Amino acid sequence: MSVAPFPHPLRFANFRCYLVGRLCAVLAQFAMMIVIGWQAYNIARETMGPQAAALQLGLIGLSQFVPLFLLTPVTGWVADHFDRRFIARSTLLLQIGCAMTLGIATYQGSVSLPLIFGVAMVLGVARAFNGPALSALAPNLVPKNVLPNAIAISSVAWQSGMIIGPAAGGYTYAIVPWGAYALATCLFIVSFLFLMFIGKVPQPPRDTSRRPIAQMIDGLSYVRRNRLVLAAITLDLFAVLLAGTTALLPVYARDILHVGSEGLGHLAASPAIGAGITALILSIWPMRKEVGVKMLIAVVVFGLATVTFGATAFMPHGVAMPVALGAMLVWGSADMISVYVRQSLIQLHTPDDMRGRVSSVSQLTISASNELGEAESGFLAALIGPVAAVIAGGVGAIIITLAWTKFFPELRLARTFALPDMRTDDPSVEKTA
Repeated sequence: MSVAPFPHPLRFANFRCYLVGRLCAVLAQFAMMIVIGWQAYNIARETMGPQAAALQLGLIGLSQFVPLFLLTPVTGWVADHFDRRFIARSTLLLQIGCAMTLGIATYQGSVSLPLIFGVAMVLGVARAFNGPALSALAPNLVPKNVLPNAIAISSVAWQSGMIIGPAAGGYTYAIVPWGAYALATCLFIVSFLFLMFIGKVPQPPRDTSRRPIAQMIDGLSYVRRNRLVLAAITLDLFAVLLAGTTALLPVYARDILHVGSEGLGHLAASPAIGAGITALILSIWPMRKEVGVKMLIAVVVFGLATVTFGATAFMPHGVAMPVALGAMLVWGSADMISVYVRQSLIQLHTPDDMRGRVSSVSQLTISASNELGEAESGFLAALIGPVAAVIAGGVGAIIITLAWTKFFPELRLARTFALPDMRTDDPSVEKTA
């Protein structure tokens, strides 16, 4: 007797609206981030040397990370106890205000470092609430039998936006500086409108038997107990924290490769192309076997690509830029594979009533690896120089990955994306057909 195939997640209207809304929001967020870094670096370079100016990039990353770090216990609890659609829509309105503020200031020629730092902090607050709500919302929009595929597609959309966004921001800024913020504003508005079309969705029952503070701690406790989730989250934290190169792209574009704002757009676009090709392949031929091993290999390749990009500083001018573009293309492809596997495993191995709190912990580590990684890159570049900082980060990511294969064998043993049995604390137990 033949078994009917599972319906595709895109057959569900709520999920289609969610996917477009999330993609547009992430595109806008990361388009703004690359431009904020470029503007801050150029303003600082008017009075500072390259290393001192790179320190400002680190401080911007820190400005976005601190509010997210402080609010993480609260944001996860909020996502599990209130309408996730309302939270996401409200934070999008706040981000629209941020994009419009910087766009108007850029148009008027009044952008300053204090303004950039202030807006960066507000964006950190908005993203602290937006991320857990959107991540936890996706599994509520489709039946359980298509949940693994829906989570994978959602992860691809998020990673695509994160990598394509900087390219869109860089190219638009090269055409007209204020246009990058206008683009971000439009994307945020589109995201808001699509999220408004999502109808009422199931919300996990509220736990009124325990105090909110105790429930907030549950997210951290669950991550600590579930070694597969812990391994996936911490691998991303340390690997990308060390090997993140995005923050130093303005330094390479201006002072190492000497390619200016247009070259910055090319450098930011290369990861987007690699990620886009990989996302297309994964959407047609999704991973089904040995997903953990493939993720570990992808992170090693991610580190090697980072080292190659850093080494372009020692190459002849005519060779350096093509190699840098190729390295960033591979960087984006490897990062897409890593995120695809990691986010799928985390969401599938978390009960629905815990997804907001676990997603907030996951977002904290993602932000730590991105925003705090930017701070680390900026501070390290100020200390030892940008080239040494990039190369050391890539080597560190490879070392971390090799260590995690030994300390967390659960990663190597993760075979498929089959739904785990939530009645057991053992994440290796999967439901069988």
